[in-house]
This record gives sequence, C-alpha cells and structure tokens, in this order.
Amino acid sequence: MKITLKDVSFSYTDSIDDAILKDVNLQIESGECVVLAGESGSGKTTISKLINGLIPLYQSGTMAGDVFLGDKNTSDMTLAEISKYVGSVFQNPRSQFFNIDTDSEIAFGCENLGIEPEEIRRRIEKTVEDFHLESLLGRNIFHLSGGEKQKIACASVNATDPDIFVLDEPSANLDLKTVDDLAEIIKLWKSRGKTVVVVEHRLHYLRDIADRIIYVKEGRIECEWTPAELEAKGPDYAASLGLRSIKLVQLGGTGVSPAAQRDESITFRNLRFAYQKKFPILDIPELSLPKGKITALLGHNGAGKSTLAQLVCSLRGSWSQKRAARRLGTYLIMQDVNHQLFTESVLDEVLLGMNPKDESAALEILDSLNLKDYVEKHPMALSGGQKQRVAIASGVSSNRNLIVFDEPTSGLDYRQMLAVSATLKALAKRGKTLFVITHDPELVLNCCHHVIRMDHGRIVEEYSL
Repeated sequence: MKITLKDVSFSYTDSIDDAILKDVNLQIESGECVVLAGESGSGKTTISKLINGLIPLYQSGTMAGDVFLGDKNTSDMTLAEISKYVGSVFQNPRSQFFNIDTDSEIAFGCENLGIEPEEIRRRIEKTVEDFHLESLLGRNIFHLSGGEKQKIACASVNATDPDIFVLDEPSANLDLKTVDDLAEIIKLWKSRGKTVVVVEHRLHYLRDIADRIIYVKEGRIECEWTPAELEAKGPDYAASLGLRSIKLVQLGGTGVSPAAQRDESITFRNLRFAYQKKFPILDIPELSLPKGKITALLGHNGAGKSTLAQLVCSLRGSWSQKRAARRLGTYLIMQDVNHQLFTESVLDEVLLGMNPKDESAALEILDSLNLKDYVEKHPMALSGGQKQRVAIASGVSSNRNLIVFDEPTSGLDYRQMLAVSATLKALAKRGKTLFVITHDPELVLNCCHHVIRMDHGRIVEEYSL
C-alpha cells in the first residue's frame, strides 16, 4: 500500500518549538522499505505517528496537510480503521503488550479485529513457523529478554496481516544476533509485498534491505539516498549529519585480561542468582572492575547482563548490611528509564539525587548532555533518547563511586552517543568506576578501556582495548 504525505506540518500542543514538521512531502511506494534517519528530535517518530494514526487521533497538536494510505485520507478514518492497514512496533515493546503470556499476546491483535477463531489459530501457527518462535510459546512475557519481547511484538503485529509495518527504533535494545533476526523478519515482510517504514539510528542491519534512507532534519526532509549511495559518501559524511555508520563496526581486543593488568579494582565475589530456586541464571565466582576505568559488558539478550547489574547494585538478593552499604556507593541507570523518572521537571530530576543540591552544577551536567533547553519540561513528555540522557544526568549528579549504565545509548543518534561517551570519559577522569552494559560497538570503541563478555550467566571472555 502506498503512503503519501502532502504538505504536512505538525506541532505538538506542549512543544517548545514552533513546529515539529514543516511542509513535509513524502511518497513511499507499495512494497518499499524506507528508513527515516536523522538526529534525535528531528521529527522522524512524528512522521511514523502520522502514518499509523497516533497523530492526530491520539496525540494532540496543530496539523496542516494530508496523509493518505492508498487513496484513503487518514483524516476521514478512525484509529480502528487505520489499524487494519498499519501495524506498529514500538521501541519499547512492553508499551504495546496487553497480556501476560506470549500466546495470548500474539493472538490479541487478531481478536481485537474480530477475526474468526479458526483463522486466528491458522495465523498464529504460520507466524510461529515463520519467526521460529516455538521456544517462546507459553512463556510469561515479563520473564522474556528484550530481544524476545521484540520478537513477540513483531509476531503479534504480523498475525494481523497489515499492508504497512511501521517500526520505531526496533533495534535500540537488541544484541547483534537478535538484530540479525529482526532483519530477517523485515526481509520476510518485504518479500510478501508489504510496505515497511523503519525509524532508526542503527543503519547497518538495513544496508541490504532498505530501498531508501530518508534524512530528516529540523522537521524537514533534507535529502535521501540508497544505502549504497550513503556508504559511498563515507563514515565521516554520515557522522557530520549525526548518523551512525552504515557498515557494522567490529570490536577487537589486545587479548589481555583487565585483571592481568593488576589495576586497583572493585571486586565482587559469588554473584549468583536464580528465579524461584531453579537452575541459576547467573553464576559468577568473581568480577573485578578496574577503578577509574570504563568497563563494557557485552553479551546476547538474555545472557544475564541486567541481572548482574542489579546484583552489583544490591537490587537483587537477600538483605545484609554489606549489601546495604554497597547500594549507597552505587548508582544504576536502567535500560527502561521510565522506571526511574519521578519528578515534575528535568532540573528537579537531576537535583533529586544530589547531596548537597547545586543547581548550577545540575545545569552544567544538563548542558553537557544537550538538555539545557528542557530544564522545565516534564521528563515523561520527552522523547526516548531525551529521557535516556536525563537518567544519565541523574547518575552523574549522584556522585557515586561506581555507576552502572544499562544500555546508556539506546535510541541515541551518533552525535548524542558522542556526548554520552564524553560524559563517561569525564567521569572516569574524575576517578569514577563505570560499568557499561551495551550492544553499541561504536560507544565501546569510543570510550571503554576494558570489555567483559557474558554468555548463559557466566563470564566467557575479558580483554582490554
């Protein structure tokens, strides 16, 4: 199904800008795979919300121009009607789940559309076969890894069989293996003639799939390329536009373990954890983090990285005075930062953990993360990438000696990744010990000193960069 945006302008009711989108004209042909790229806040997600009807039917604002799905103007359609043609997968799949178990979630969209039970069963069986989801059936959604949740979200949308798929930062929290699985799903949709629109910072996995990469800047479509054309312009050109590399960055170490370098370290012993007394999902006899250094923790989704972070910060396990003292010396910035944003403004969020409170220092931290223009905004009104940076600012202001970052560059463009990298390096220079869980090889190469890789709850590799 063709998508057409004609002379579209839009501004949110509570926007600090005059307009988010300005006179956008865009045509996406039926069966095309198009990537909307650009820096955070450029208007990419707003375009996707115009396509799936969330704007203006769910989020209020001022709109001019027309959006067509085929020959139907979305202004003449209800959200329920649009959902028959457009399926959406969000950056945080949890925000679109309605059930506790995976089977019910895959069926939910079909049930909502009133499809006959026998047809729903047929579609679920086909989706499970196509996406290789046999091992995920009958599971509790809240016990799945980030990548597994993303697969279930894609499966639920796939079962409704829309003509158009809209994906907003689908790879943000995924490891490279799961990103490859996501690429195969998008290839499958494209092979079936579906129109696919992907809002994305990570471009490498779409290099051989996308027909066009459309660059959005300050609410306007600035230019577009085929993946081959963008690659030919080189990584420096992409970086100058705030874009990630279209070629996958490879990691490689010295082969020297951090422990072998005999740095002064923070050491944890007997880090073990199991859900409901079952076989332990985490079993690490010893973990050493060099003081004043940045250590990256790598591993597939579900390897136990986030659980390890929670144990390090004493957020899991039985209470003890030793663990209580450790908690006072550590700060965890979660993968889903919505769980740790509490106040009414960005400035108050950063001041919350400061002792003593210092507004000028808080403003300096926010400025270093390109957030000074948002000090009075409510944190929950920000974009995903902006929320991520607010949480990082709170971690910086806490002044703890060990700061654990769980996917700090999730959903961030290249320029914002560099800003986070600069903040991490500045913290390390001040003697802070940083433990960074990440799937972002560009961040690792830019600022990390050491790498630890996990698999199935164990440390399987360590090396220095």
